[in-house]
Order: sequence, then structure tokens, then C-alpha cells
Amino acid sequence: MPDVGEGLTEAEILKWYVKPGDTVTDGQVVCEVETAKAAVELPIPFDGIVHELRFPEGETVDVGTVIIAVDTGQGEAEEAQAAAAAPAQAAAPAQASAGAEPEQKRQPVLVGYGVAASSTKRRPRKQAAVPAQGAAAGALQAELNGHAPVVPVAPAAPAAATVFAPAEARPLAKPPVRKLAKDLGVDLAGITPTGPEGTITREDVQNAAAPAVPAAPATVSAAAAPAAFETASTATAATTVSTAPLETRVPIKGVRKATAAAMVASAFTAPHVTEFVTFDITRTMRLVQELKTDPAFTGLKVGPLLLVAKALLVAIRRNPEINAAWDEANQEIVHKGYVNLGIAAATPRGLIVPNIKDAQARTLPELAAALGELVATAREGKTSPAAMQGGTVTITNVGVFGIDTGTPILNPGESAILAFGAVKDMPWVHKGKVKPRQVTTLALSFDHRLVDGELGSKVLADVAAILEYPKRLMTWA
Repeated sequence: MPDVGEGLTEAEILKWYVKPGDTVTDGQVVCEVETAKAAVELPIPFDGIVHELRFPEGETVDVGTVIIAVDTGQGEAEEAQAAAAAPAQAAAPAQASAGAEPEQKRQPVLVGYGVAASSTKRRPRKQAAVPAQGAAAGALQAELNGHAPVVPVAPAAPAAATVFAPAEARPLAKPPVRKLAKDLGVDLAGITPTGPEGTITREDVQNAAAPAVPAAPATVSAAAAPAAFETASTATAATTVSTAPLETRVPIKGVRKATAAAMVASAFTAPHVTEFVTFDITRTMRLVQELKTDPAFTGLKVGPLLLVAKALLVAIRRNPEINAAWDEANQEIVHKGYVNLGIAAATPRGLIVPNIKDAQARTLPELAAALGELVATAREGKTSPAAMQGGTVTITNVGVFGIDTGTPILNPGESAILAFGAVKDMPWVHKGKVKPRQVTTLALSFDHRLVDGELGSKVLADVAAILEYPKRLMTWA
């Protein structure tokens, strides 16, 4: 499993595009994986025949773990070398019994790695004294340490102060698996490993953590039935037992895991302030309908979110101090001359926030095209990690779910996030008379370390003013 960027440590295999026996070529996509930030397709850098797929779809794999083996045609030469080296290896039993590791056979070519076998050898673990257990215990300890069994030497006369029980072998598990076991309160020592070379896997930990489902009783005492059902048939009440699970556990991984960590970090790092404004958006909704028929927007999706985004960009231009970031390490406020506009997108894998680079420099049709591409890519699960980096401000459209407003949490590293609520017909005072108008609510959350209440209020008021009278897109731009 190669490191696909951003220092990620694991990824879930979503789909294999090849199977054992298939011929692959350099650059061919062999699988799709989901990292903590996006779904990524992995190409293979070799020509050959797929020998083995090490993990099934749905498995979460640590970076650096072998996931696929490919026969590149060099296997016969390697087997010949191994056969020639076998007599030499057999002639050195004393060295093997002394704890030296035998030369390892080269593994098949792996995705993301070269053909040379690693020269790194793990230092053998110290053998604990085994005075009373004999050869069986010594062989077991040696096997757990990854070496050939060592024949124990007959112990000298035992002394009460020097006789020790054999040290228990530390269960073999990778750091992410150990952390999962710690979070679930599972003792690794009590788990039977199913992974290669006796390694404990995630499934082993999850299975150990899953509560045992008690067998449903064949009969239920009639005395235990509620009083309201005493007149019902005792036999019917006794045999009717629900078998539906009371709890369902879903592992936290991928986008959901990254989102949770980011939201916790943001909520407890940046002091949030949220302000609201409700206004008449009828004129903007009419403009949206007119733009849909404009030749400049042929083939583009035009909706109210497009004009909300443009209004926010104009408001930022009028109040550039809000487009900033807090540098804790250097104790500086970084003002930015560009706007990478994030759009919160709900996908089947969770919430992601890709952003439109240099959104402030785009015309309205260009902004519409970028929004359409961003949303389509997110829904397909093809958003790249780079597309979610470097955002400055974000818009979240909660109105599509029929929600009036909310108090959104900042995307980490950003200064503000604007929530666009549902547009509804409501009675409104218009030109001195109560009339039905289209009304909506905006909510702006901002980092109070960067943005004072006055600045935040000005930005929110400007966005609402533009959307109430959209001609200001021209007079204020």
C-alpha cells in the first residue's frame, strides 16, 4: 500500500479491477482505495501477471503492507538462485541455532516498491530462560520470535533466587491495530491471531470486541409478561422473542474518521462566533431563472448557490481582512490575497470540502463551471486530496435539506464558513405592504481570533445586501 500523499497511514481497499491470472501493464489501474480524505485509484508500475491479491475489498490496510503480488517473469531465475544457495544454507546449522536469521527469499514485485529485497533484518529477541518447560516451550518461544527452534541446554542445579518463568511473548500487531484494541478495551494477549505469521488483524480485534449474542430462551415465564397482556395467550407471549440486534457497530474509518478528528480539533481550537441574518431573496431567485436561459450558461448548472458564492466573494473583496489564517507556531495572522472557496459536499462516504482555487478571479460562468465539476467529482468519490487542501473560506448549503439555518463549524485552518438556508415563501413587508416573498437565512461562523464582531457583521451584511439587490454584483464588484 503506497503512501498516496498527505502523510496518510492507512487506506481501505474499495474495489479490485484485476484478479489472479490477469495480465497487467505499467500504469494500469489495479484497484481503488479510500484514504481518510478521498478515493484514489492506484496504478501498477510493472508489466506481468497477477499472482495474488493479499486483501479482499473492504479491508483497511496500513501503508507499506503488501497488497498485490505480480509475476514479472523473473521468478524462474530467482528459484534457480534459491536452489543453488540451498546446500550452502543447509551446511551451516550451527549458525542457525545461534539465532542468525536465514536468508529470505525475494518476494514477488509489489505495488509501489522496487524488485530488490530489503536488506534490513530485525534484531532477534533475547531468549528467556526455560529451565523447567523443556524443548516444547523453547520451540514455541523461538517460533514467536521468528527464528528456528533452539534446543534448550540442560539446566544446572536450580537456585531459588535465579529461577524465572519464561517471559510471555508480546502479541504481534501493528500500531494501528494496537490503538484500535486500546480504544475498544481489548486485551491483545487473549486474541487468537489469524493474520500472516501470527499477526493480529483488525478483524481479530473487532471480533473480540463484539458482544456475544445470548441465545434466545425457548420459553418466557408468563409471570414476566406485562399486566396489559395478561389476557393474551400465554403460549404466544412465551414464544414471541425479538431476534433483531439491539446495537449495530460500524468501524470509524476513512472520510468519517478524518472528518470527526478535524471537527473536534476545530471546535476546541478556534473560538467560534456565529451570526445570522434573514432577508428577502426574491430578486436573486428571479435572476437565477433568467441566467438559466442565458447563452453564456449553456450546458452549465445555475442555481442560487452560484450567486451566494459570488456574493461572498464580493463581500470578501470589500472586507479582505476576513480572508486570513492563524499561524500558531509563528504567532502571526496570515492575510491571503487569494480565495480558495470551499464547498461542503455530502457524499456516500461522508462530508468532504473540496475548494475552487483562486475563485476571486473567475467570471460568473467560470465559477458555475467550477462548481458543477466540483460537485460531480465529489459525488463520484473521485475528489483528490489536493482539491481539499488550502481552503480559505467555505459555504455549506443546508437549505437543500430543508433546514433554515445552523451554526456551522469551521473547516480547520479557515477563517469563516457561511451556511445558506432553505428558501421559503413567507409573508414579508415589501414596499409598505405585507406580501408573499421568498425569504432565506444566512449564518456566518468565524474564528474570533482573526475576525472581530464588527468585521464578521460587515461581511454577513454585505452578502445579504447583494442577494437582496443582486444589481450590487455590478456596482460593488
